[in-house]
Amino acid sequence: MQSSSTLDIASLCLEYPRALSVQKRIHEKIDDYADYNFSSLQSTALNVFFDLAQEFDSFRDLMTVCALVPKVFFNLDCTLYLFQNDSRVEHFSICPETGQQPAPDHHFPRLSMPTAQEGHYYLPIKGNRDLQAYLPVNSDDNMIGILEIYPENSLTDHDRLFLEKYANRIGFQLHSRMISQKNQEHLQFIRSLVKDIGHNVIVPNMYFKLFYRRLEGTINAFGELAKEMRHARAEDVCTGKLSWKQLVAKADYIQDALQDQFKGIQRHYDNTSLFLETLLRRSHFEQGRYVLEKQACNFKNQIIDPQIARFMSQFEERGIEIAWAGIPDKEIEVVVDVGLINQVYANLFSNAVKYTAPVRDARGRWVKFLSYGWEDMPNFFGNGCDGVKLNVFTTGPHIIGEERDRLFEEGFRAENTGQEPGTGHGLFFIRQIVELHGGRMGYEPTPMGNNFYFILPKEASRDSSLLAGSKTRQAP
Repeated sequence: MQSSSTLDIASLCLEYPRALSVQKRIHEKIDDYADYNFSSLQSTALNVFFDLAQEFDSFRDLMTVCALVPKVFFNLDCTLYLFQNDSRVEHFSICPETGQQPAPDHHFPRLSMPTAQEGHYYLPIKGNRDLQAYLPVNSDDNMIGILEIYPENSLTDHDRLFLEKYANRIGFQLHSRMISQKNQEHLQFIRSLVKDIGHNVIVPNMYFKLFYRRLEGTINAFGELAKEMRHARAEDVCTGKLSWKQLVAKADYIQDALQDQFKGIQRHYDNTSLFLETLLRRSHFEQGRYVLEKQACNFKNQIIDPQIARFMSQFEERGIEIAWAGIPDKEIEVVVDVGLINQVYANLFSNAVKYTAPVRDARGRWVKFLSYGWEDMPNFFGNGCDGVKLNVFTTGPHIIGEERDRLFEEGFRAENTGQEPGTGHGLFFIRQIVELHGGRMGYEPTPMGNNFYFILPKEASRDSSLLAGSKTRQAP
């Protein structure tokens, strides 16, 4: 611990006009509390509420304090209703010993003033007006909820005044806690987003170096050809010492190589741009979570085929064949966030590159392949709510049983990963995005390998005819 002689002490002078303004408010509050004339019990209740609101960290504990103070001090039952942005209302009350949450047996009024109704006393809970822009809910009147007190018939006017002030203090505490909770969620999301960018953009972006090295080699080959053509003499061509056809063939070969490399770079650039634009949307940062931008899309043309083309050279380098490439029976159309679902497939195919292994087929031959496909899941999400199951199958040894339940946890890597580089973030990202779409992610062993799948709900699309009357295909 540093001594006072070695500490850097910053001097801060509080402005005199500001001090006068604050002092004025202090005296006004002294007068207000004199007018309130709260009893010793009421003052103690407020002090206990303030102390415990600071002591308990969790939001549910704070709600419990809010509901219990009227009960403990004044034998009044209490229910809190909090408004949500999606028109939902969450209600909090002390449950009976059975632990079951009692459902409200009546409708509470949406009000801006304290109101008595049918033996209940309703008080608006309002947040800090100066911080209204940071409210988690959209509210024109700064309201975040309702405090319900009962029985109402025993309350005096002085009791009602106390409860009104109590509701005000609840509002400021809840507002501060909501902002704090939102900030924590925001920071957690940004940390996760940094990992997503690193896993889905920065690491794959290293392939640009490989592309550029190949391009450099092809450009150098073109330079050698140009040099050879500049030094070619007419008599060498005439006497057959130098074949013009050979020079043309070399030029054609180099041109084809340049075209292929350009297409590879273009595909990689398109994917990188799509992923960056998707991950760095302004709405994500504003809301502190992934915000879906859904559209009806064709899975084969807009998602699967581009990702297969992107990874094809890596599949070929690893000797991985593509079985059942494409989905010939029909073009499935589902309403999704195209950029994020592209990244789901990119993660699955990236894992396929690393972990696909040879196995013996039914004839005893060694095979090493990947397949992908889909199957309809009627009523999977409830009566009349169909789903579509999308599979990515790879050959190889099964993931052992005790590891299967942890596959989609952040940072987990199974034993079969070997020396392959990885962070254990890819499957966790996939689960996040699939669940955000209202779907489910899963793994299942099959006789020849492993099938990773996700099931998405079918939503109304621009052309529902594409979703009707066709056969299904699935991974083996």
